Amino acid sequence: MEEHVHHEREVTRGLEGVCAAETRISYVDGVNGQLYYSGYNIHDLAERVSFAEAVYLLWHDRLPTAKELAEFRSQVTATMRLPAQVIKAIELTPPSSHPMDVLRSSVSILGMFDPDAQDNGEAANRRKATRLLAEIPTIVAALHRVRKHEPVLSPDPHLDIAANFLYMLHGRAPDEPAARAMDLLLLLHADHGLNASTFAARVAASTEADMHSALTAAVGTLKGRLHGGANERVIEMLFGIGGVEMVQDYIHGMLAEGHKIMGFGHRVYKTEDPRATHLRRTSETLCQRAGQEHLYEISHRIEQTVKAAKGIYPNVDFYSATVQHALGIPKEFFTSVFAASRAAGWIAHILEQYGDNRLIRPTSKYVGQYGRELVPLAERG
Repeated sequence: MEEHVHHEREVTRGLEGVCAAETRISYVDGVNGQLYYSGYNIHDLAERVSFAEAVYLLWHDRLPTAKELAEFRSQVTATMRLPAQVIKAIELTPPSSHPMDVLRSSVSILGMFDPDAQDNGEAANRRKATRLLAEIPTIVAALHRVRKHEPVLSPDPHLDIAANFLYMLHGRAPDEPAARAMDLLLLLHADHGLNASTFAARVAASTEADMHSALTAAVGTLKGRLHGGANERVIEMLFGIGGVEMVQDYIHGMLAEGHKIMGFGHRVYKTEDPRATHLRRTSETLCQRAGQEHLYEISHRIEQTVKAAKGIYPNVDFYSATVQHALGIPKEFFTSVFAASRAAGWIAHILEQYGDNRLIRPTSKYVGQYGRELVPLAERG
């Protein structure tokens, strides 16, 4: 009889509470409902600094000077144009494919056309970081244009990242409130601790895989409905309810059947998601401007009903759904927009992993059998 040494290991399902990395990039204080980017409270950053400033902060651990910000914005805008081969690849994707599938594959294809593809040095990775931050929102906008049989647009050098995205998406420059709301949406999604997609990016980077590979892993992870895909389900729920007067019956019915209410609850936050605080106000303003007050009213009633029934607060996905809808972004693109923002954080974590690397290789607890008798193929019934 075979003998085996058993090492008792305690399995933590979902790795909840397991500390897997040191980081200076962001901190989620779930108990107090606070989020910090490189030491700055999100409430101090929101609506006071731009998305570009927040990206610079995450990548450099400090806010930029006016000169540095202007140079960074110029670098990003200059690299937002996609290679012709990538646009062709987007045109060849099936119309039924999800935008996240197209984005995942396009990021991978970009890696084959990047001039620094085979160089994993720090300077090359910084150049790739800027290009990827610029190219991901362009992919999203280009796909939308292709599916509407409209020409793919080049970026406007006079617009920042958020305004350029809306311009390339819709074919017209956004007004100031829309551009400001888009910039805030991107800023609030830029990073959020060691979430699933960020962890996937760091795992890939820890093998010394290139940045495009690590970003591809992150995009694929974000697609899941338990991560970035929840905001699509939120807008579907709002349209499914139909009116404010139907909210209570709908929500109580869902809860009675044990269904999860999309856009509510969080693995870390025990109180309101601080990002939702800002998006709630933005949702109300944009819905009024777009003549979609009923969507905000349904959302707000859902929030009140769920809090009263379960004591659960909305997360970032809940109000981001109505914000994006009011900005004219189709629901199937919601998660892709999330990715366009979170690329900033993914890249920051990939650079941090490269800078102090150790292969991420956890162990597992084996619960299978030992010493099974091998039966020859001819004798297996």
